[in-house]
Amino acid sequence: MEPTKNIISPERIAIHQPNYLPWLGYFHKMASADVFVFLDDVQFSKGSYTNRVRILSPKGPKWLTVPVSVHLGDPINLVRPSNGEWVNSHLDTLRGIYRDAPAFQEAWPFVEALFRSVPAADLAAVNEHLVRGLANQMGFSCVFRRSSEFKLSSSSDERLVELVSQAAPHGIYLSGRGAARYQNPDKFTAAGLGFAYVAYQHPRYPQGGHLGVSRFEEGLSVLDAAFHLGWEETADMIRGKRPK
Repeated sequence: MEPTKNIISPERIAIHQPNYLPWLGYFHKMASADVFVFLDDVQFSKGSYTNRVRILSPKGPKWLTVPVSVHLGDPINLVRPSNGEWVNSHLDTLRGIYRDAPAFQEAWPFVEALFRSVPAADLAAVNEHLVRGLANQMGFSCVFRRSSEFKLSSSSDERLVELVSQAAPHGIYLSGRGAARYQNPDKFTAAGLGFAYVAYQHPRYPQGGHLGVSRFEEGLSVLDAAFHLGWEETADMIRGKRPK
């Protein structure tokens, strides 16, 4: 009888801009991947989720924005926070809004420590620090890379194909459903790569009771879930389990 051969599955790779305290779906894609690449050298887009995110307030969703200094055409890894007090300001805002949330006492010490250790660096490094810290706290163990580490010569879809080929040769690229409008899976297949869509149905969880808010708001920062549910249940929800 021949010995059983070990079958090595192709690596799953996800690529995304380094967003600020992103929503649950961002972490779901990460939890589905073996390799997660921060797209840190693409052009900064004003009004995007790269330097802002929505949180809950008594009047509904509220933007939490990192003030930045940017020149037209700058990549994210050249954009820097323009105000050194933004960390204290954001901590004060988060504490003020969520201090009476059910899991605030559990989640807050880690959140505060994570913010206090934010590097005095570019926006990409700031966001990566926060995202990686939150991912580690919730037990997501993929390998993290930056697109600026690779030597890329293409643009658009071809650039993603080139990036996946270097980061995870013969791997499977995990794409969000929203990209179906402009991404061509055939280009990945032609390069010997796999291609799969990752869909995330936003769960509902007990939200806003401490603020007297009854309408559920989707797409808020992952911190909203953490302050309402705690780390373990938030991580389970990101993986696809229904909230208790």
